[in-house]
Amino acid sequence: MSNVVIGIEGLVGSGKTSICRELLKRIPNSIILHGGNLYRGIVYALMSSKHIDLNNLKNNIKNIDIKDMMDKLGVEFKIENGETVIYINGKKIDEDNLQSEEASMAVSIAGANADNSELYGFARKLIDMYKQKFNVIVSGRDLMNIYPNLDYHLFIEADLEERVKRKMKQYGENANYEEVKQNIMERDKLQEKAGYYKTYDKTIRIDVTNCGTVEEATEKVLSTIGKNWIF
Repeated sequence: MSNVVIGIEGLVGSGKTSICRELLKRIPNSIILHGGNLYRGIVYALMSSKHIDLNNLKNNIKNIDIKDMMDKLGVEFKIENGETVIYINGKKIDEDNLQSEEASMAVSIAGANADNSELYGFARKLIDMYKQKFNVIVSGRDLMNIYPNLDYHLFIEADLEERVKRKMKQYGENANYEEVKQNIMERDKLQEKAGYYKTYDKTIRIDVTNCGTVEEATEKVLSTIGKNWIF
């Protein structure tokens, strides 16, 4: 059986990354390409090096070629333990930094305003390369435009309150409920405006609101797409 590419998108806070990691355990000979984290790494490096804050990011990033910026800022990724990790100038970046509220909002702004065409081409070549050896799980945004030949395009959903609860758990005990909720709602608007919540004929929408654990959500994903294709 030939290797496949599974694209996983979804609403902010719906549990995409956790589901991807559970799929990694269940799908033989698989890797995860965290497209979102690569983008986060680029924006994180940009904001750190040029001291661009969230308030003026939109104006400063217009027409910037994100792939060119990636190269100039020394952003790269490696596959470690089956999934991508981000390095900037040879230093591994902690995922907590990439997943912070500020970084998440910055990525939503950048994705909607920067020039992503070269980065998309770069990602397409990477996926083709890795597919030769692995089943590839790709997590990110706009995946059908990045890689139109996805074997599966999944869109993970959950209601707003459930997504806030999950983000509160991620951000820790000091997180403010109303701030987290407002952040998610604002990011939802940015993602919608950028076209990142668009679904296609091959898109499979999966609601995981009532799934109590990531294992349960992953089982729903596998049963929806038909898990016999892999086992």
